[in-house]
Order: sequence, then structure tokens, then C-alpha cells
Amino acid sequence: MATYAALHQSPSEHSSRPASEISQTRKKYAKQNGAGGQASWTSSVINLANTIIGAGVLAMPHALSNMGIVLGCFVILWAGLTAGFGLYLQTRCARYLDRGRSSFFALSQITYPNAAVVFDAAIAVKCFGVGVSYLIIIGDLMPGVVRGLGSGGVGSAVYLLDRRFWITAFMLIVIPLSFLRRLDSLKYTSVIALISIAYLVVLVVYHFSIGDTLAERGTVNVWKWQGAIPTLSSFPVIVFAYTCHQNMFSILNEIKDPSPRSTTSVVMASIGSAASIYILVAVTGYLSFGDNILGNIVAQYTPSVASTIGRAAIVVLVMFSYPLQVHPCRASLDAVSKWRPASWRQKGGERSPASGSPSRGSLLPSSQNNGKVSMKNKSEEMTELRFAVITTAIIILSYIVAMTVSSLDKVLAYVGSTGSTSISFILPGLFYYKISSPDSPHHQRLLKDEDDEEYDGSGGSSGDASPIDADEGDRLQSSNGHRNGGSSWRSGLAAKMKRKQWRRDLLRKLSLALAIYGLCVMVTCLITNTFFLASPAH
Repeated sequence: MATYAALHQSPSEHSSRPASEISQTRKKYAKQNGAGGQASWTSSVINLANTIIGAGVLAMPHALSNMGIVLGCFVILWAGLTAGFGLYLQTRCARYLDRGRSSFFALSQITYPNAAVVFDAAIAVKCFGVGVSYLIIIGDLMPGVVRGLGSGGVGSAVYLLDRRFWITAFMLIVIPLSFLRRLDSLKYTSVIALISIAYLVVLVVYHFSIGDTLAERGTVNVWKWQGAIPTLSSFPVIVFAYTCHQNMFSILNEIKDPSPRSTTSVVMASIGSAASIYILVAVTGYLSFGDNILGNIVAQYTPSVASTIGRAAIVVLVMFSYPLQVHPCRASLDAVSKWRPASWRQKGGERSPASGSPSRGSLLPSSQNNGKVSMKNKSEEMTELRFAVITTAIIILSYIVAMTVSSLDKVLAYVGSTGSTSISFILPGLFYYKISSPDSPHHQRLLKDEDDEEYDGSGGSSGDASPIDADEGDRLQSSNGHRNGGSSWRSGLAAKMKRKQWRRDLLRKLSLALAIYGLCVMVTCLITNTFFLASPAH
């Protein structure tokens, strides 16, 4: 690597470039790499949090009744930690791809090209199934909301108690939202959905605080669990409640500031807020009913206007979550329809997946093109006609299934066991482990690009790389009392490079561990669903 020149670069050369010129260079580099996202940090957090927090939050108290408070809270935090790590690995993998072109399919093309169609097909089926379940929830809850709010009965308007009427009515709302091309466009509906979540949380905490459920409360276990089987049946509910990885790449493509610090903070804020809400609802809900808690805590409250509004809040939540499932489903179906076996591409004179993949280096300036940025990926964007056809097909098929099927619990349990664990743990772990291999040309090119970027921003004038900026170089020198000498600076730089390499090696090992963990979770969930039905929350 190009660190040798950096070790022998004099300190004065590093600090000779004005800060304004460094800033301009970094902006130019970001532009050359296709940075064009317009989504704010807040918008990214809102959409990701809305994808995470769904109706599954209402099942958390029941999960705690099977595990006990201590073990249940630990599992909630552990599930959030592992899901967050999967999201973090996605942010790391996105650095190997062109800015704005990140997707599971793009990563598959440069890691496991022959399995790309399988990965995206699984994601499409999973997102489609969850979207259908949201429509079914609307059809099941709205007749009860009408009964709760209609003091004089429905009279001749019996259609208001028909689930198919409400599915059709709400489709008129979600159809325009499903045709929005950018995920960032859904930020306002995500805010409304999060307000609905806030109401449900307040409802649970309020009933706990006033203690109006104490007469119905059963035994409360702090440490004791109900056994291995009940615990395993609740484990998938908690794990799947954090599934949001299908939209992470869209968020990375659209965010305005794609820096590692910004994207990592998006993950931490979203996962952290979800975990806090889950624990709050789980503990207060479980303390309200004890072991007598049911799968949906809102259904246990005494019928009232507040509880009826709570059911309506669930409807609003799933209604605005439906487009968040259409978005990744459409992208995956588009990728599946474009996929061709490697043998077909070779016969047709096309490049192999490895050479024709949308890798990060394809957008970097080179001497051959006089520094101009390659824009070949623009032709790969979905056309308006293709976008409309795929979206329409998803909407029509999901509507037909929701109208004809009243329960998808068993199917969703298996789809969630395979699809959710794949996109949350297995794929992020395997992708990063494969692409970050020291022998991977993509990894070697990324390291060189990073070194070139940091050296360019530190005042270098050639193609040699320096992994340290001017300010840090000065700090290393002054801390050792050799501001006018380069020996302590070079030793400090070498130590930093060693630490960076150690962190890379550790992250790669942890990514493999996450993939193995995902396989274990999948097997556990499949066994549980085969013998004890556990419907996933997402």
C-alpha cells in the first residue's frame, strides 16, 4: 500500500496547505464519487425508525411474560445490538459501491453473483408478505374501530363492518404513496406513523400509572422464565421487531451526508429509540397484566374511546408502513427481472459480474478519461414505465391476496424466519466478510482510494497516500516534543495504521460471527414455527 511515502513525508509538507483548499478538495472528491443525496439526517432517522417500529411493539409485554423481566429486557437489547450491527455492516459495504447505487443486488454482483437472484427474490417475497399482512390488519381492526366510535350503531351502513370495504378504502390512500420514487418523500407520513406509536406508548404507560388493570393482573416474574419452549416462541417476535435492513441501502443512497459518522449515528439513533420504546412498553405493559397478558395489549383494555383510538392508531401505523415495504419490494423485483446467468452474459458478449459490477472504482477519475467521472450507471436506473408496471403489479397482487385471505400467520412466520434473518444478519455479515477480504480487489482499491483521499486532504501533491491529516500529524509531533522532527510523527503514524488494521480484522471476524448467528436464529425460528407458531412482527 501507499503508506511508505507517507511515513517519509516531512511534517512541514503536511501542514502547508490551507484549510479552505483542503475543504474544496474533499467536496470535489465527494462530487466525483456521485454524491447527490438530498435527504437530511432527521429524515433518514424518521424513515428508518418507522420501518423498525411497527405493530410488533404491542407484543413485547407478552414476550416478557414468557421470559421474565430481566431476561426479556436483555433479549430486547441484544436483538437491537445485533440488528444495529447488521445495519452498520451495510454502511460499510456501501463504501465499496458507487454513491447512490447501493443495494443487496449490487453487492451480490461483486461477492456472490450467481446467488444474487435468490437473495433479492427472498427480500421481495418477505416485503410483499409483510405488506399484505398490513392490509389484513387494517381489514381486521377497522370494523372494531367503527363499533367503538359509533354510539348509535351503524344502522343501514353495514358495509362499514365489512373488512373488504376498509381494505379497498385504505388502498386509495396508500396507492399514491407507493408510487413515490424516493424513500425521503415518505418522511411526513413516517412522522404521522411515529405519532401513532407515541399515542400507543402513552396509552400503555397511562393505564400502568393509574393502575386500573391491577384487578386483572396475574403473577409478575422478575427473574423466572416460563421455560425453554415459551421463551423460544417469543424470541422471533423480538428479533423480527428490529427488521428494517431492506430500506437501509435506500437511506444510504439518499442521505445528503454519507460520511461514516453521519450514517453510523442514523443507525444508533434509530435502533436506540426503538429499543427504548420496546423496553418501556414491555415493562409497563407486563406490570399492568402480569402473566395474564395477551399477544396484543391494546385489545385487553376495557372498551373506551381511548382504547378505540388506540386501535385506530394501529391502523394509521400500518397504513403508512405499507409504502415502506413496497419500496424495497419494487427494487428487488427490478433486480430479479434484470438478472441473467453468467453463462448467458458471456455468450452475449457482456462482461462478467465481477468486472461489470457497480463497484466504487468505476466512478473514480482516471488518467485515461482525463479525470472525468463515468456515468454508466445512469442507464441502469429504473425507467418510468418499468417503475409504474412493477409498482402496479405489487399493489394489485397484494390487494387480491388481502381480500381473499384473512390470515397469513403461518406463511408469514416462515417467510419472516428466512427473509428477516437473511437481510438482518446473514447477508450483511457474508457480504462484508467476502468483500473486505485482504485478497479482494475491491477492498484493495477502497483502501487505496481512502488513502488517496486522506492524503489529498492533508496537502499531498502526488498520488502517494497518507492516512493521517495535518492536524493529527501536528498533535502526534507535539505530544512527543519533536515538532521540528519527523521520527516521532512517523512512529505515531505507524502505530495508527496498526490500530486501523487491527480494527479491520476484528470487524471482519465479527461480520462472520453475525452471519453464523443469523443461521442459528433462522434454524431456531424454523423449528419454533414448525411446532409452535410464532408470527413475526415485521
